[in-house]
Amino acid sequence: MVQKILSKVVGAKYISILRTWVPNMVAWGTVGGVALVHFTDWRVILDYVPYIKGKFSDDE
Repeated sequence: MVQKILSKVVGAKYISILRTWVPNMVAWGTVGGVALVHFTDWRVILDYVPYIKGKFSDDE
């Protein structure tokens, strides 16, 4: 259904180009996310992950 709507707006040529770029965009998005966590205060971001949050509990 989405492909039919998209093909009416964009065209089959651009849909095939987009399909080849999706894995590349996913890979760079993952690299960007890991870089964001690495270069920022990683504990603030990882506090939202339920499994990891318990490892850093403060007893203050």
